[in-house]
Amino acid sequence: MTVAVVVFPGTNCEQDVAYGLGVIGADSELVWHRETDLSGYSAVVLPGGFAHGDYLRTGAIARFSPVMHEVTRLAREGYPILGICNGFQILCESGLLPGALIRNRDLRFICRPVEVRVRSTTSVLTAGVEAGRVLTLPLNSYEGNYVASDLPSVEVVLEYCGPDGETSERHNPNGSMGSSAAVANSRGNVVGIMPHPERAIETVLGSADGRVLLESFVGSTARD
Repeated sequence: MTVAVVVFPGTNCEQDVAYGLGVIGADSELVWHRETDLSGYSAVVLPGGFAHGDYLRTGAIARFSPVMHEVTRLAREGYPILGICNGFQILCESGLLPGALIRNRDLRFICRPVEVRVRSTTSVLTAGVEAGRVLTLPLNSYEGNYVASDLPSVEVVLEYCGPDGETSERHNPNGSMGSSAAVANSRGNVVGIMPHPERAIETVLGSADGRVLLESFVGSTARD
């Protein structure tokens, strides 16, 4: 299997994603946003960064990139699709996930490790991880506050928590509804995550907890 890692003008985490996938033994290719055929790939990752400079709104211009027609097609056909940080924002702007990402509650850029708890194992990102497990991942965003008009209709798969797994507003770094750190569509094949699992792939980085998430994502293509 080969994972397509989509590169938009302003993307800056594509190499991190490719490296992380390589560490777990997965093949990947960087795909420019003007690509119109992703039929040769088994999964797609939209990496973090500042697609098109985040002009207008985060992800608002990227949603019109030619590649998003293919990403939408693959999503509808059940292929695993993962959006990380800016990629999460693009998925919301494209209508592949409900809701939106707005400015953090305290109007500050957050750049630090956070704890998240696996709330649901029904998504491609979490199917291989036990429910209730606490993971440490780096969070790097200014517009990471997830809002949705009908939160019960959204599958929250990771939630911000304390080191012991406790969920509360004091452990919610950006104000996201329901302490949502990652959400999935009803089918579970499209997931958006605000923290960066690809930056927690080896212990030298401070945590290797992101590895189990990427392994689950890649493993989902074999199960499908």
